[in-house]
Amino acid sequence: MYQPYPPTRGFALRKNTKLLARQRGAAILLAMVIVVLVTTLAAAMVWQQWRAVQIEAAERSRAQSRWILVGAMDWARLILREDARNGGADHLGEVWAAPLAEARLSTFLATDKSNDADGPEAFLSGSITDAQSRYNLSNLVSGGRIDPAELAVLKQLFENINVSSEVANTISKTLLSSAPPPVNRGNAPGNARGNAPEGAPEGAASAQEPITDHPLIPQIPPHSVSQLAWFGLDAQTLRHIEPFVVLLPRPTPVNLNTAPREVLAAVIDGIDLGTAERLTQTRQRTPFTNLEDAQKVLPESAQLAPLRVTTQTEFFEVRGRLRLENQTVEERTLVRRVGRDVTTIWRERINSVGP
Repeated sequence: MYQPYPPTRGFALRKNTKLLARQRGAAILLAMVIVVLVTTLAAAMVWQQWRAVQIEAAERSRAQSRWILVGAMDWARLILREDARNGGADHLGEVWAAPLAEARLSTFLATDKSNDADGPEAFLSGSITDAQSRYNLSNLVSGGRIDPAELAVLKQLFENINVSSEVANTISKTLLSSAPPPVNRGNAPGNARGNAPEGAPEGAASAQEPITDHPLIPQIPPHSVSQLAWFGLDAQTLRHIEPFVVLLPRPTPVNLNTAPREVLAAVIDGIDLGTAERLTQTRQRTPFTNLEDAQKVLPESAQLAPLRVTTQTEFFEVRGRLRLENQTVEERTLVRRVGRDVTTIWRERINSVGP
């Protein structure tokens, strides 16, 4: 005859069943935690590996871009040297003035068809411009002082392009404060300490010691117009004046064959924008070989000063732009040409962005 379990034995069985269920649940939970942990670690390792690959690819693209732009700079040097070989005046009809339209990099390679088989898709463009086609802001400061005549030229230029004359005052003061202080050699007797010359009124300054407003700690001088933003000029003003002004290492005249009419009307005394426009139209037909040629087409009241204008250029600005895969890199370089020797003054990266 069937005999049921005693009550005490059934209670123990039910207790063991619950304990086993709890143990199985804990084991499943532990297994899930381990799976999540392993998955997290694996994902982190995959992300780090992907990140390393991306960094390596970016570094490779950056190195490739740098070397390609260096090659473009060599191309610019070659063109400027060949132009110097021909001699004569510099004008917009010469080879260096023709911009290089964007073209596939493989078109610049040799006849070897395998050069672009596995290489990245790259496009190169560039241009050479006459840096002396713009007014040189370095002309403003001379001998530790702001030159009033040059400041008047800059104000006239800003009037021609509808910019406040206060901007000219700000720029001149900025360049004065960042320029190195002049050296007082004290050639005159009794001027070793900056004393006034004998016979001068009491308290008068020495004739050999220019008056300056240099701070105790000189500012770092800018080497390009864009860096004037460090001294408080807003971006909109800089974009407006940059096509008409430049900052070169030393004072330079403006090239009559390349300068825009607004600059010509400012640097040539006695002419207005209309006369400057006729001057630009004349040079398009026949570039000026010397100042005498230009003087013939100007009114008698206009006089060309050799320190203000010229027909030959010493400083050029070279721009190179490269599109490589998903990056666009652009560089700007200022070069100086003396004879057939072309040297780099400074180089700066303009931008490095995506497509």
